[in-house]
This record gives sequence, structure tokens and C-alpha cells, in this order.
Amino acid sequence: MPEALLIPPPGSAANTVVARPSLQAIGLTKEYGSVRAIENLSFTVARGEIVGFLGPNGAGKSTTMRIFSGLLAATSGRAYVAGIPVAKSPDEAKRRLGYMPEHNPLPDDMRVAEYLHLRARLKEVPRKKAKARVEEVLEMCGLQHKTRRKLIGTLSKGYRQRVGIADAILAEPEVILMDEPTIGLDPHQILSIRRLIDSLRGRLTVLISSHILPEIEMCCDRVMIINQGRLVAVGTSASLRRELLTRSEWRVRLKGDVATFEQLLPEVHAGLRLAACSAVDSDGFVEIRLEGPANEPGLGENLLTAVTRRGSWRVREIAFVEPGLEQIFLAATKQGEDTLAPFARKYK
Repeated sequence: MPEALLIPPPGSAANTVVARPSLQAIGLTKEYGSVRAIENLSFTVARGEIVGFLGPNGAGKSTTMRIFSGLLAATSGRAYVAGIPVAKSPDEAKRRLGYMPEHNPLPDDMRVAEYLHLRARLKEVPRKKAKARVEEVLEMCGLQHKTRRKLIGTLSKGYRQRVGIADAILAEPEVILMDEPTIGLDPHQILSIRRLIDSLRGRLTVLISSHILPEIEMCCDRVMIINQGRLVAVGTSASLRRELLTRSEWRVRLKGDVATFEQLLPEVHAGLRLAACSAVDSDGFVEIRLEGPANEPGLGENLLTAVTRRGSWRVREIAFVEPGLEQIFLAATKQGEDTLAPFARKYK
């Protein structure tokens, strides 16, 4: 069975052996008339990785997933699932992949276990193995006991999502695609789905599209950010913070004259400024938000030294505010900024 030719990393030797990725896109483009939904996407997802696939509405996430699942043909480029070209061998590629769409078309009039037994037959799970496999995914997804006998139409949204995940992993595919698996769920349901996804780590390759950025940051090894059909950023949260964010934020809680404190800031660093200040609380303290340059070593220590040297304030806290994935997402997808173009060229 032919496998995809891998794109060697820059500077690598021609004869370097690279492990086959579970997902690979090479120059994927999809056009709807004069509109390009995705443009020249190229990326790989390694075996066992959990990767978040992020982007604004209409960025091309669902289009990309539908191409990998064989439900949509690309205008140009190649998509591989477990080394199998989706366009040339769609049936074989589908056997290696489980797909959970955003709006999962589950039958309301079937019971959970009954539905999964039917899906096992459709997915060609061997008869001798099907019963044990259904029981295994029922347990993995928390659908055993009473839930297994319930009609799917009577289930909450969270349990319907569990059924969708159980269906996706039923045939033990190498790759799972999940399009908005936690949309519409309450915090408890989101936590249970996150734990379920985390249990797949290292066993299956998972590509997750979601707008719930804290969940993506907690459960994914890497993120890929797409905007206007192009890949604009790829990496871990930590690497993208260093690459995309040019400002840092600090939180200071102190008691004393704020105006004098603000005058101190240029002595610590020329780029440090007061961004916001709260009202005085019942203990006489205020919370101050500072903005400064990113990746500036020793800034916190210098600030602490300067404040304690003056001795005119009572300081309760000086803390670096770790930027979340939301700030990274906004920086990567900001339209009309000159800073976006280099990233678009880099990952194009």
C-alpha cells in the first residue's frame, strides 16, 4: 500500500527516515466557484498526537475535515490518512479514520447499545470481536449501566456527544476527527468530554476543531490556527506565545500612592506602562495591570526590587499574567495587520 511522501524538514538530509504521520495535507485547496474556502494548506499530524484546529467561523476548518473524511473532494492538493491518499483510495482511508461532525446525525429511535452494534457491522468490525468492542467503548465513554438501554432521543447533549465519540472510536481507527465536540455543553459535560479525549492520548491521533479555547489548550499537544483558508500559525501554546505575542502583562496589588508608583515604571523598563487600575478595596489595596515587552528576562525581579527599595508601598502581589490561547488566537487571526503576513508566508 503506497504511503505519502513526507515533506522533509528544512535542513534535513535527503536520506533521513521520517516516521509516517497519521494525517498529512499537501497544498490542499478547495474552491466554491470564485470563493476559496481553503488555500494551499500543508501540515502533518504525528501518530498519537492530539492537535487543536482553530480558526474564526468560515475559516475553512470543517471544509478541511470533510476533505480528510472523504466527504468532500479537494480542488487541488493531496490529503493522506495513515499514509493512504484519500482521493485515490477513499474506502481504505475511511477504514483508518473516525469522524465526529459538529451536528452528529444520531437516530433518536434507537437505543445506545443497539446503535453501536449496528455501527460495528457497518464499520466491518469482525463478528467475533464486535460484542466485546461495543462493551469496551460503552465503558470508555461512560455509557454503560442504564444509559446503554436508553433511546438516543432521550439523552442530554453531553451524552449524545459521548455516543458520537463512541461511534468514532468503535472500529479502532488510527485517526479521529472531532468537529466542535464540546459545543453547547455545560462545564461538567465539557470536563467529562475533555477527560475522555485525554484518555485517547498516545493511542489514537486526534484532530479537534473547537471554539472553546481553554479546552483546546488543556487537552492538545499542539495547535494549528487557520484564517481565511490559510494556515497562519502552528506550534505549542508556549512556542506561539513567544512567536506571536509582543507584549506581556503583570498584576500588582499594592497599598499606597498609585501616581507615584506609575512614575517609578520608566526606571524599571522604558516599555513598562500602567494599563488599568482598580478601585481601592476594603483593605486599602488596589489591583494594577501593567503592560510591558514580552520575553524580557528579569522584568518581574527588577520591578520588585524597585518597589521594595522605595519602601513607600505595601505590596501584596507582583505576578506575571500568563497569556492564554485566546490572546494567541487573536494575534494570529488579526486581519489587516502587517504582522499577519510573515506568518501566512511561513506556513503557506
